[in-house]
Amino acid sequence: MFTIIVLIVVAVIVLYVVGLYNVLVTARNGYKNSFAQIDVQLTRRHDLIPNLVETAKGYIAHERGTLEAVTEARTAAVNGLAAAKAAPGSPQAMQQLGGAETQLTQSLGRLFAVAEAYPDLKANQNMMQLSEELSSTENRVAFARQAYNDSVMGYNNRCQMFPSSVIANSFGFAAAEPLAMDDPAKREAPKVSFT
Repeated sequence: MFTIIVLIVVAVIVLYVVGLYNVLVTARNGYKNSFAQIDVQLTRRHDLIPNLVETAKGYIAHERGTLEAVTEARTAAVNGLAAAKAAPGSPQAMQQLGGAETQLTQSLGRLFAVAEAYPDLKANQNMMQLSEELSSTENRVAFARQAYNDSVMGYNNRCQMFPSSVIANSFGFAAAEPLAMDDPAKREAPKVSFT
């Protein structure tokens, strides 16, 4: 009888540990899936930018520095996204991506500020469509980033709360890094208005 009780207690403990492990795996997969949504939106953003630059080139040719800054910032953002895709949740990758996206947002802001001075560019149908698509994508990026950060918080909470923290530490579940920008003022989507 004693042996049966011990086996039942051991079985309950093993099932509890397996359950906690599975909850941690589910949470980790959740934040990685949330990052995949950010990847989709940032890739869309990055794909729109060359068309935007090409459209603007014909109108603001003497603003070559602004156009080059946007192109360089896009390249850095694409590289940051590639690094983050390889290791979603990694502190270094998330900081690199956040910094690169901040630079891209700033350079796009400068491009749109310069474009405001060119009425023909502002009235260009292609430019208006691209700016609308970019603005819409910026909103999607913000929502995807919020979902990712919420998933990371849930995962990190599970990793840090007892008793799941014991399982997390035993099986090597590392904390994930949220995707943040350096300055809250820089988190706003660039203002795009060509009407």
